[in-house]
Amino acid sequence: MAYHLLTGATGLLGTYLLRDGLCAGRRIAVVVRPGTAESPRQRIESILARWERELGRALARPPVLEGDLTKPNLGLDRASVDWVSRNCVSVLHNAASLSFTTNPRTGEPHRSNVEGTRNVLDLCQTTGIRQFHHVSTSYVCGLRTGRVFESELDVGQELGNDYERTKVEAEKLLRGADFLDTLTVYRPAIIIGDSVTGYTTTFHGFYTPLKIGQALVKQFKPEEINGEPLLAALGLSGQEHKNFVPVDWVSRLITYLYDRPEHHGQTYHLAPARRVPVATCRKVIERTLEEYALQQRSQNQNTTMTELAEMQETFAGQMGAYQAYWRDDPEFDLTNTRRAAPHLAFCDVGFETLLRTSRYALTSNFGWPRPQPVIPSFDVNDYLAGALPTKSPNNGAGTVKVGLQVNGPGGGQWTLAVDGSHVIAVEMGLAADREALLYLNSKTFEQCIRGQLAPEEAARRGLLASETGSLTVERLLGVFSGMATRASEGEVPPAVAAGATTAEPARPMRKSATQRTPS
Repeated sequence: MAYHLLTGATGLLGTYLLRDGLCAGRRIAVVVRPGTAESPRQRIESILARWERELGRALARPPVLEGDLTKPNLGLDRASVDWVSRNCVSVLHNAASLSFTTNPRTGEPHRSNVEGTRNVLDLCQTTGIRQFHHVSTSYVCGLRTGRVFESELDVGQELGNDYERTKVEAEKLLRGADFLDTLTVYRPAIIIGDSVTGYTTTFHGFYTPLKIGQALVKQFKPEEINGEPLLAALGLSGQEHKNFVPVDWVSRLITYLYDRPEHHGQTYHLAPARRVPVATCRKVIERTLEEYALQQRSQNQNTTMTELAEMQETFAGQMGAYQAYWRDDPEFDLTNTRRAAPHLAFCDVGFETLLRTSRYALTSNFGWPRPQPVIPSFDVNDYLAGALPTKSPNNGAGTVKVGLQVNGPGGGQWTLAVDGSHVIAVEMGLAADREALLYLNSKTFEQCIRGQLAPEEAARRGLLASETGSLTVERLLGVFSGMATRASEGEVPPAVAAGATTAEPARPMRKSATQRTPS
């Protein structure tokens, strides 16, 4: 089974696409840039740790390639580009800048949305990837009104902001790439938080009035909050309509279409069955801010109408850049979406869904402070990197490839080069030409390596499973027993053998407050 390359895995939609793809059994590799406090692998670990807490089950860890969307070949080193060439058959390009206006200092959103897409295309051409899936936006339609069809892109429409402009340009780039076998384009409408939990990590668009209102509302009594003058200040009547879609629905639909080749090569609007009146949005914002003001009541002050007018003026000024966002939306034709996924195509966002995600935004303080990184107590990648040479495990005389998949905290996927029962090299990912596969969770792996559990006993208890291929179960267990023996005999770096998270002997083990050391 080949890998599918995902960009934008750390963004809101990307985290759901990663979760849903893994849960569907797809092999995913991700391109991630380092964070300010986390390595690419740590960023993915933190995301999957959250999903594991919510789902109550261990998830596979994808191969993580350190890169940068805005650089040639996505900033991947030569070994990573070679890995993509040998292992990946398609790309799901989800990374994007959501900036509405151009930032002269960073060059966003053009830098990510246009040049980034060009870089992904170039990587595909270099590595032989010919199946491209692209997350665009329904708002490539710009300021059009009426009904917008999935087959339309540039029909001379006026565009509302730089984000829309760059997404149109990106789609044009892709449609001009003649080396692709298939191009599938997903055009979500306005993505909001989870339909069940309200969870979101992105607070643009719909959340902007809440964010501005949060800063201003402490000055007012709850009964003074009235969103109608605020909408009027933006030139809105309340009769406008918006196309909101929950992030979990968007991901579920993309995942379904992605995994069914018969639906590839089309453009899909991922939009609601019914648009939401802006008047409903106003009621949601009023209710949420009123609840927030009640919580902050001890800090509220009596306010004169002059001050209220000043608040309206401040609100309208800060919302100026988003005025086009709140314009009346067109209706998006859903013919392709309903034909391909009739059981998933219906999406209807109402007052309660918007209230749920609005409450989440305020109770989470718009995602600040950011959660602490989740660092596993035992990292299988660090153990393998410290114990074995990292290189391509090409078959030599008597050498076979064995896949190793370790689910859960600190896990991952690797291919081991095995000579007899000895592992002589390791490479990231499960090679397509492997001859067998071992899979287990990270707690069982650690227990075996530490000599707390014999691999044979783990297999007997169903904690270690295998796909034997041309190898016998006995030989596979011998391979794993050999790794455990090396650890027990001290043939691994002291820090790893002692349980540290890296191969540096002097570095102490780091562990987040939310993690427990496996028993």
